[in-house]
Amino acid sequence: MEKYKVISPTHPEGFDGDGYVLTVREDRTLNYLEHRNMVSKEVIFTPPNFVAHLTAKSRFGRMGLSFLNSVKVHSGFVGRLALELVNLNNERSPITIKHGDPLIHIEFITRDGEPSPYRGNYMFQYMDQSESDTYAQILSASFPSLFSAPELERMKRDRVKDEQTS
Repeated sequence: MEKYKVISPTHPEGFDGDGYVLTVREDRTLNYLEHRNMVSKEVIFTPPNFVAHLTAKSRFGRMGLSFLNSVKVHSGFVGRLALELVNLNNERSPITIKHGDPLIHIEFITRDGEPSPYRGNYMFQYMDQSESDTYAQILSASFPSLFSAPELERMKRDRVKDEQTS
C-alpha cells in the first residue's frame, strides 16, 4: 500500500477485512431511472501483478442503486474510478450519495502469468498533473520493463480530465 500508493488517500477506517471501501468525490442525487457516473475520491493503482474487483455496498443496493460497471480494475491501471450508477428504486424516489459516503468495496487479488498492464484511454483519468507525475514516477521506477517514459508521458497528456482536475 505505501510503496506503490495503491489507494490514495488511504484512511485506516476504509479497510474492511477483505479490502478497502472507496468513497465518492462529490454529492450527487440520482432520480428514478437516471444513469450517472460518479468518480471515486481515491486514486487507485492496481500493480501489474494484481487485479482488483469491485462490489457495491449493500446499503445502496437495498435502496435500489445499481452498479453498472464491469467489476474488474485491470492490472497496471492508475486513476480515479468512474462508477456507473443507475437508480432502480421501487418507490421511484431519488437516491442521494454524499461526498465521502462509502460506496464500493475494492479487493486486490494476485494474478498469475506475465503482466499485461492496462494501456487504455482511461489511464490517469480524473487526476491532476501532480498526481499523474507521482504515479508515472512510481511506474517508471518500479516497473521499467512494462512502462516506457514516452508511453507514460503520452498517457498523462491524453488522460480523461474534468473541471475539477484540469
